Amino acid sequence: MTTAAQQGVRRGRKFDQVLEGARAVFLRDGFDGASVDDIAREAGVSKATLYAYFPDKQLLFKEICAQECLRQADEVEAEIDPLMSVEAMLTLAGERIAGFILSDFGQNACRLIVGEGARFPELARDFYRNGPGLVHDRLVHHLHLLVQKDALQIDDVDLAAEQFIQLCKAGLMEKLVFRMDHQITAESGRRAVRGAVQMFMARYGLRD
Repeated sequence: MTTAAQQGVRRGRKFDQVLEGARAVFLRDGFDGASVDDIAREAGVSKATLYAYFPDKQLLFKEICAQECLRQADEVEAEIDPLMSVEAMLTLAGERIAGFILSDFGQNACRLIVGEGARFPELARDFYRNGPGLVHDRLVHHLHLLVQKDALQIDDVDLAAEQFIQLCKAGLMEKLVFRMDHQITAESGRRAVRGAVQMFMARYGLRD
C-alpha cells in the first residue's frame, strides 16, 4: 500500500481538506478533466497550498484511492472474528467486495480508471495494487489460516482467492462499467455474494 507517508507527501492541517475537495472533483470531472483551479476551489485552499501537499495531480489521485481502499480493507479486518464460521467470514468479505463496487466511489473510480488507464497506465497499476491487489492479498492471508486450521481444503490459495473475488462480482462489474447500473440493486449484490459463498464452499469446503 502506497500512502502519503511512504511517498514523501507532506501532511498538515489542511491535508484532509485537500483530499476531500480533490475527491469530489475527480469523481465529477474525471482525472484528465479535473483542473488544479477546480480542486483548489472545491477544497477551499490556494493553489500554493495544494501544490505544497501534492506537487502533481497523479500523486493526489493515487493518495485518494490508496486511503479509501485501505480504509475499507481495515474495516473488514476489524470485523473478522476468529470464532466466525467459514461461511460467515466469506460472506463478510464478499459483502464488502460487492459493496465497494456498488458504492458511488467504487463505481466512479472504476469507470475513471477503465476510461483513462490507457493514457495513464501508472494510475491504473497503482489503483490495482491499492484496491483489487490489496483485497486479494488480505483474502489469501485468511484463506491460508483457514487451511491451516483444516477448515478448508485448498491446494492453490492464490487462485482460490481470485476465484472468490470474481464470483462476488458476477453480474455486477460489467453492467456498471457499461452503464447498465439501472439493472443493479443492493439485492443484486447480496445475491452475487450468496452464490459466491455457496460455490466456494462446494469446491473447497470439507467433505464428510
